[in-house]
Amino acid sequence: MNNQSVTFLEGSQPPLEDTRRRQLIEVTIDSLAELGYVGTTLAQIATRAGVSPGLVAHYFGDKDGLLDAAIRSLARRVSNHVRARLRQVSTPRARIQAVIDANLAPEEFERRTGTAWLAFWGQVLQVKSLKRVQSVYQQRTLSNLRSSLKKLVPPDEAQRLAAMIAAMIDGVWLRAALSGWREADSESARALLTAFVDGRLMQAAPASNDNGAAARARSSGPAAGERFASINPATGEILGYVTAAGSSQVDAAVRAAQKGQAVWGAMTGTERARVLRRGADILRSRNQELAELETRDTGKPIQETRVVDVASGADCFEYFAGLVQSLSGEHIDLGTAAFGYTRREPLGVVAGIGAWNYPLQIACWKAAPALACGNAMIFKPAELTPFTAVKLQEILLEAGVPPGVFQVVQGFADTGRLLTRHPDIRKISLTGEVGTGKAVMSDAAQTLKNVTLELGGKSPLIIFGDAKLDNAVSGALLANFYSSGQVCSNGTRVFVHRSIMAAFLERLVKRVSAMRIGDPMDPETQVGALVSEQHMHKVLSYIDRGRAEGARLLTGGMRVTKGGLAKGYFVSPTVFDNCRDDMAIVREEIFGPVMSVLEFEDEQEVIERANATEFGLAAGVFTNDLTRAHRVIARLQAGTCWINQYNVTPIELPFGGVKLSGLGRENGRAAIEHYTQLKSVYVAMGDVDAPY
Repeated sequence: MNNQSVTFLEGSQPPLEDTRRRQLIEVTIDSLAELGYVGTTLAQIATRAGVSPGLVAHYFGDKDGLLDAAIRSLARRVSNHVRARLRQVSTPRARIQAVIDANLAPEEFERRTGTAWLAFWGQVLQVKSLKRVQSVYQQRTLSNLRSSLKKLVPPDEAQRLAAMIAAMIDGVWLRAALSGWREADSESARALLTAFVDGRLMQAAPASNDNGAAARARSSGPAAGERFASINPATGEILGYVTAAGSSQVDAAVRAAQKGQAVWGAMTGTERARVLRRGADILRSRNQELAELETRDTGKPIQETRVVDVASGADCFEYFAGLVQSLSGEHIDLGTAAFGYTRREPLGVVAGIGAWNYPLQIACWKAAPALACGNAMIFKPAELTPFTAVKLQEILLEAGVPPGVFQVVQGFADTGRLLTRHPDIRKISLTGEVGTGKAVMSDAAQTLKNVTLELGGKSPLIIFGDAKLDNAVSGALLANFYSSGQVCSNGTRVFVHRSIMAAFLERLVKRVSAMRIGDPMDPETQVGALVSEQHMHKVLSYIDRGRAEGARLLTGGMRVTKGGLAKGYFVSPTVFDNCRDDMAIVREEIFGPVMSVLEFEDEQEVIERANATEFGLAAGVFTNDLTRAHRVIARLQAGTCWINQYNVTPIELPFGGVKLSGLGRENGRAAIEHYTQLKSVYVAMGDVDAPY
């Protein structure tokens, strides 16, 4: 897909010629994926696109011109991803990793895109125009690698190593393509290249510079002690820098946590409750300051962060402060000779790894139950949004939490691995992607850590014909466009009964088109920026994919650059209908403001379609028939469900998913089970009768 979307003023439409060219390029990529290079002809493309061959020739001249435009489109996407990743990092090793990760990203291993690439590469020796594109693509990759490697190893070695890395990138990708994507995947390919690069850098680093170069060689992000930038996604400006933690910093944090936990865990529940309540009070008193910082770090509108992000975190501390005083085991009567009892005890030192969409709320959701149960927590925020967790650490110290009991360490995946693999950390709570969850679970298994995983989703929202229409539209808006669509539980598959489809779409499009996109610091803004340029390109590529697969774009679907938004990462709220269950926009998590509307006829059908996904985080039902509502909810394979509402998450209710959406629960009394361990005690009341 072409990720280099042309930008237009909000409310306008792309020029017809540009739109037509893009559509024809997408159809060409589809054809290449299905029929190969030889089978793709101007006539065949015209038939697929529903236009005349002459129109295709008008835009592209001949077949070579059309295929040249298509391969340039694919190459631009990779280049955009590389540039976006490079902007997020500053160290040489991290820049090398950015090139690897962009070239071997999951979207490059997707069958349609990968097969189209394969069709092109098979012709580069015969077609000069394709050879030129390939040469530019390869030289750019080599240049990016060489410039970073020269800062880590001698120039000759940098030249050789850059060529080897580029060859391995092409090689693992080609192997995956030739095996029909069965013998390699994005995650394993990136892991292979990362291990290779780290090994070679360790061997090649000059002895005189061993400390600095070797440290950089070990890290796929900034080395320990090196700074990395956090960028305001609404402006593209650097907000500030934080320092990445390495093994020595994590070890020191664990030692401090053990010391602090010994004091904190020995306090009574009432004593801990007082401290947690003070934490909640301080959060509320600093609501405006924290909301502004959260908005600058995430790009979300201030109208959201001011009423949800900080307040929900404070609610969480207040709830668990109330719950901690009632934590207890139970007494078990074992007759006249003995009795038993259980003790609910803290785990010790635990770790939390946060996501970038709700940085402060997630930190609170993990810290509050952990601390209430007497644990100490080391928390790593997402590298894209590092700041408000640091403020939470300051607030909890001010409230009276002993030093070391809640600490923040910053960094990328390598810092997270130091937590998941540390032998003295007894639990990991992660909010993140499915692939990350699998890696965390694998690491945790080595020391039998407890894990709570809150992962992704592709949740269904089912609207029956008897639903109150305005409420259903409101629910669909909350299920898709809050936080610019960057919510894991979003109900992005909106199933609407055929009898109300036309009326639903009319009201929906009217309200979506009226949503205000703008400066997130403006209280009137309803839609802010996506979290990064890279993520924006991912979302735009899915929108292009939806068009290419035949979905009908009803509104939105473009980058917004009006006024002062040109340097930010804004995408207009997007609604597709005429969607099919097999479309990528319906099957895959986009994590952006993209809604897919699907029609259904009867209850049994929609339940089966709703459950036909590897995810199971959330689901919603709108209907006036409450018997049907409870019946349908009981059959939906999801951990968090709503009836006649969506995306409301009170602290009192457990939150979490099933299937690939995760393990365990956050919030509610259920969270206590994940942050404590049960000890059974047998108490004898008489003499011991030994048989020997």
